[in-house]
Amino acid sequence: MRKNETVRAALALAIRANLPVLLWGAPGTGKTSTVVALARQLEMPVEVVVGSIREPSDFSGLPVVRDEGTWFAPPRWAERLASAESGLLFLDELTTASPAVQAAMLRVVLERAVGDLVLPGRVRIVAAANPPGLAADGWELSAPLANRLVHLDWQVAADDVAKGFVHGFGAPGAALVAAPTRTRIAAAKAQIGAFLRVRPELVLVVPDTPERSGRSWPSPRTWEMAAIAIAAGAANGSDEAVVAALVIGAVGEAAGFEALSWLRNLDLPAPETLLNDPAAPLPDRADRLHALLGSLVAHVVADGSTSSWERAWSVIARVAAATPDVAAASAQTLAANRPAGASLPVSMLALAPVLRSAGLMP
Repeated sequence: MRKNETVRAALALAIRANLPVLLWGAPGTGKTSTVVALARQLEMPVEVVVGSIREPSDFSGLPVVRDEGTWFAPPRWAERLASAESGLLFLDELTTASPAVQAAMLRVVLERAVGDLVLPGRVRIVAAANPPGLAADGWELSAPLANRLVHLDWQVAADDVAKGFVHGFGAPGAALVAAPTRTRIAAAKAQIGAFLRVRPELVLVVPDTPERSGRSWPSPRTWEMAAIAIAAGAANGSDEAVVAALVIGAVGEAAGFEALSWLRNLDLPAPETLLNDPAAPLPDRADRLHALLGSLVAHVVADGSTSSWERAWSVIARVAAATPDVAAASAQTLAANRPAGASLPVSMLALAPVLRSAGLMP
């Protein structure tokens, strides 16, 4: 898969997973054409908002005095998206938007709020920017705004342009991309959490220069986005390069490559395997046990059945016998999600001290 095919596939995956994305690339290279074509493929109405010609009030709302107080009226583009109840908001030319406009965009990207209007959850956000050196009167992207986006580097090749002229500039198969389930997202978060236990210094790495702070860097927010990207990739059987582009686009190259390498070497049994065979072999490393139990509990909570909840305790008890500190967090989460009518299995008694300390057992 060529570089730009990877980026197009990553963009389609991010849109379905509701990850806000920023495409970095030179002017005139087809970013807008691709986003608009993707929106058509996904049957989403699209609103293109050019940052360089907007004012802060176009995002924070224009104050209007009413009898009951002041209302921050949203612009027409936001009202159209709200009326459609879904769609794609394309924020173009971010680096030519002034710092004041970038600041006003923060709530739009993070909270989907435009003035006093909250955009529906089905509205997706994609942005585009030229590197400041290629943008007329360009500014570096502010760190708070950059940390709310997955950054993808847009490249162009003659073959891509030729195909785009004939077949359009969307992404092949974009309409077939599925959103990740809550179970997959919870399992991916558990794996990222296990990785961060091993590398706690990567939880937050604030860049020390404006250039670096305007791109992707690790924070709790971006690690969550990385986990959602991993879940989306698993849900669609995506190419490894596509998932890697999104993970690196969320947390940066150094942290992203390290996390992907760690995840590639996990080699954990599936939760269903552990539930059906409580004596199945368990990994001996603490980080892998954290990832394993996190995925198991996420699966059981999503399943919601009494049977899987009761059987999961046998696995947690086995881990607790050797490494109780690893089992503690998963035991607390499992106990807090007890299905109605589920009985307390005998294996749970070994964890009674842990559960009592958490206030989850008398």
